[in-house]
Amino acid sequence: MEGFIKTDETYLVSVKASCYDAVVQIQTPEDEKHLICEEEFSEKSHLNQHYRTHRNVKLHSCDVCPKLFSQKSHLTVHYRTHTNEKPFSCDVCPKKYAQKCHLNVHYRTHTNEKPYCCDVCRKEFSRKYDLTVHYRIHTNEKPYSCDICHKEFSFKSSFNLHYRIHTTEKPYYCDVCYKEFSRKSILNVHYQTHTNEKPYSCDVCRKKFSCKYDLTLHYRTHTNEKPYSCDVCHKEFSRKYYLTVHYRTHTNEKPYSCDVCHKKFSDKSSFNVHYRTHTKEKPHSCDICHAAFSRKNSLRVHYRIHTNEKPYSCDVCCKEFSRKYDLTVHYRTHTNEKPYSCDVCRKEFSRKYDLTVHYQTHANEKPYSCDVCHKKFSYKSNFNIHYRTHTKEKPHSCDVCHAAFSQKSSLRMHYRIHTNEKPYACEVCNRRFSQRGSLSQHYRTHKKEKPY
Repeated sequence: MEGFIKTDETYLVSVKASCYDAVVQIQTPEDEKHLICEEEFSEKSHLNQHYRTHRNVKLHSCDVCPKLFSQKSHLTVHYRTHTNEKPFSCDVCPKKYAQKCHLNVHYRTHTNEKPYCCDVCRKEFSRKYDLTVHYRIHTNEKPYSCDICHKEFSFKSSFNLHYRIHTTEKPYYCDVCYKEFSRKSILNVHYQTHTNEKPYSCDVCRKKFSCKYDLTLHYRTHTNEKPYSCDVCHKEFSRKYYLTVHYRTHTNEKPYSCDVCHKKFSDKSSFNVHYRTHTKEKPHSCDICHAAFSRKNSLRVHYRIHTNEKPYSCDVCCKEFSRKYDLTVHYRTHTNEKPYSCDVCRKEFSRKYDLTVHYQTHANEKPYSCDVCHKKFSYKSNFNIHYRTHTKEKPHSCDVCHAAFSQKSSLRMHYRIHTNEKPYACEVCNRRFSQRGSLSQHYRTHKKEKPY
C-alpha cells in the first residue's frame, strides 16, 4: 500500500507500507512538490490529477523581474528573455529561437506546411493562433475593448496601436533624427528617408517605393482594382483608409477637432492642413527655389513649374495642364458649363474664384490697396499688374528673344511674332490678326468708321 501525507515541512512525502512487515518507510519524492492544500490521497495518480487544479497558483518567481509562473518550465523559458539565450537553431537558415515551438512554426516557412485550415473559407495557416485570429473575420468577434472610447477590436495588436492614440505613446524612435513613432513598421519605412532606399519596384512602370505596402497601393492604379466597397452606397475604393473616411459622410462622424477654433474634420490629413492655418507652419519646401507650402500636394504641383510636367490632358483639344483642377475648368470652355451663379444678378461663371471676385462689383468692394499710390483694386490680379508699374518688375520672359513683360498676356501676344500665329479672323474678308485690338481696328475699314 502507498499513501501520501503531509509533514511538518512544505513537502508531500510518499508513505510506503508493506503488508508482510509492519515497517513504514517515508521517502521524499525526487520532484519534491510544494504542499498547497490539506488533501491526502491513497494513489499517486489521484494526487497528480488533483494537482492540476492548482495550475493557476504561481509559485515560481523570476529573480530578475517580479513575474511569477505556475510551472518551472515556464520560468525557464521566460528567463531566456533576460539572458537572450536561444538554444533552438534552424538547420536550414541561421535563425535561432528561445522556444522549440517557435522553431517548429518557423520551420514551416521552409516546408510551406500549413496544417491549420479555416472551415469557412478554406484558407490555410502555419500557426493555430493565426487561424483563431482569422476566424474572427467570419464571426465578427471583437474581444479587445478600449476602456476609454469603448471601441472594439478583433486583434490585440490593433487594440494596442489604437490605445496609443489616447496615451500618445510613441515607443519607437529613429536613432538618426530622433523622430518618434507609435508603430515599428512606420519607423522602418521612415528609416529609408535617410538611406533613400527604395527596394520595391513596379514591374509595369518601374516606379520604386520604400515600402511594399506603397507598391501594392500603386499597383492598383494600373489594375484599377478597388477591393474596398461601401455597404451603404456601394462606392468602391483602392485603399481601406479611403473607405473609412468616406463612410463618415454617411455617419457624419468628425473625430478630429481643432483645439483653437473647434472646427471638426472627418479625416486627419484635412485636420493637419487646417491646423497649419493657425500655426502658419509650412513643412514642405521646394529644393530648387525654396518656396514653402503647408500641403505636400501643393509642393508636388508647384514642382511642375520647374519640370514643366503637365500630366493632365484635354481629350477634346489635347491641351495639357499641370493641375487636374485647371483641366476641369478648361473643359468647361468646351461644354460651356458654368456651375457658379451670382444670387444678385444671376450671372454665371465657370470658376468659383471668378464668382467671388464678381461679388465685389455689387458691394463696390476694393480690398486690394497699393501702398505706394494708395490706388484700390477689386481684383488681386489687377493689383499685382499695377504694382509692377512701381517696381518695374517683368517676370514673364520670352524663351526665344528673351524680351521681358510685366503681364503674362503681353508675353502671349508677343510670342505670336515668333510663331506667326494669328487667331483672330475678320468675318468679312477673312484677314487674320495676331491681336484682338488689331482686328477691331481693321474692322472699322469695312464700316468706314473713323473714331479719331
